[in-house]
Amino acid sequence: MVDDDFRVAGIHATRVARVDGFECVGQVYSAAAAREAIARLNPDLLLLDVHLPDEDGISLLRSLQAAGTEVDCIIITAAQDLATVTSAMSSGAVYYLVKPFSFERLRTQLEAYRKWRQELESASTANQATIDSLYNARSAGPGPPPGATPAAHHAKNARRRPRRGRSRQRRRDRRAARRQPPDGAALPQCAGTQRPSHPGPHVRHHRQAAELLHRALAARGTTPVGAAKEGLGRLLWRATSPPPFPPGLTRN
Repeated sequence: MVDDDFRVAGIHATRVARVDGFECVGQVYSAAAAREAIARLNPDLLLLDVHLPDEDGISLLRSLQAAGTEVDCIIITAAQDLATVTSAMSSGAVYYLVKPFSFERLRTQLEAYRKWRQELESASTANQATIDSLYNARSAGPGPPPGATPAAHHAKNARRRPRRGRSRQRRRDRRAARRQPPDGAALPQCAGTQRPSHPGPHVRHHRQAAELLHRALAARGTTPVGAAKEGLGRLLWRATSPPPFPPGLTRN
């Protein structure tokens, strides 16, 4: 484990120890200490940070490859620029993990690396199928669900999007309908629905009350404006006959 921050190196070393089949044999915090530890401990895998105090991690990896040191490497760094990623790939890094990453992500990649090493050691021939399997096993990055091709995965998502759009439109129609006043105004219509031709009970009751009010005013020979001027608004409902309340309603 090579990282310039001893706290981060300790966290990663603890996580590595939690993965079955792996053991962290050493923690160092500079490129010089990494060279000495690799020569002494002969590890199988190097978890290497890019930013080290004495040398760039990619440069360290290249020098190890040039010296013929047989050690695999997974880059773990916060660097996300394409130049660094390209340099790591061309220098022989098995994989590239961007900090911060979860324990599950680290465990998945370590298990993929172990499977890759097992297939590499057990392979007897290098036909195309074996090569494809080795390249695929080296990485455990997220992708389409098992058994689904990328084209089928994207087509499935494309079919779902219109359904979500129709659901959102229905919700907007229902909210708009609740904001409309109960006076028979036009309401937004959803697909497959029809507005009833007859008015609701509250509309019929309002109309009946208005008709009774106009009858009472006509019997007195006045208009609503005239009744308001004469102060008769409070007495109109008492003087009307029949009672102004529509059938089926009672006074609270």
